[in-house]
Formats: sequence, C-alpha cells, structure tokens
Amino acid sequence: MSEGTAPAADAASVADQAARERLLYLRSSIDNLDAALVHLLAERFKCTQQVGELKARHSLPPADPAREAAQIERLRRLAEDARLDPAFAEKFLNFIIDEVVRHHRAIAGRAQERAGEPAEPNAPAAG
Repeated sequence: MSEGTAPAADAASVADQAARERLLYLRSSIDNLDAALVHLLAERFKCTQQVGELKARHSLPPADPAREAAQIERLRRLAEDARLDPAFAEKFLNFIIDEVVRHHRAIAGRAQERAGEPAEPNAPAAG
C-alpha cells in the first residue's frame, strides 16, 4: 500500500461512519413520525366511529360523496402547500375514506340487526 492510499481509506471510513450515523438518525426520526401517524390515525378513527354510530342512529347513509369530494380537494390544497404530491395525498385519503365507509356500513348493519331489520352488507353507499 502506498502512502497516498492510507489517508484516502481513512477518510472513506470516516465518511462511511458519518453516513451510517446520519442514516440511523434519519431512520429514528422516521420511526417517530410513523408512531405519530399511527396515533393520529387511531384518534381519527375514534371520531369517525362516533360519526358512524350517529349516522346509524339517525338512518343517515354511511357515505357522503359530497363531503368526501370536498375533503379530497381540501387535502390536495394542503398537500400542495406542504410540497407533498397532491395525487399521493388523494390516494392516501381515498384509502382512509374507503375504510371509514366500510366501518360505517358495518355499524349500520349492526344497528339494523338490533332493530330486527335484515342487514344489507352489500348495499351501495347512499349519497
């Protein structure tokens, strides 16, 4: 090994160590954000569960397409402001909305069964 290669190898080793430390730091931040997202989603679903129960008690439809469209537009604007891909934000919200409507339908079905009415598990969402 020549004298010129040892410092370069040492520098690469230091750079590799710095990169590994930075990677660990960033991954730790990502893990914290993922935990926060899970907790936020849990809180959101607690609220939507109550909405579903309220809708079922008052025979309101499980889905509200006008509200959903307004929320998607609102989220797209927020995403643009935050420099997040609005198409990604829309896909994410649509995924959540689909799950919420599924829960609302299940709640409505259970309410119908308690009332002695036949549940309609495959009924289309009402507007």
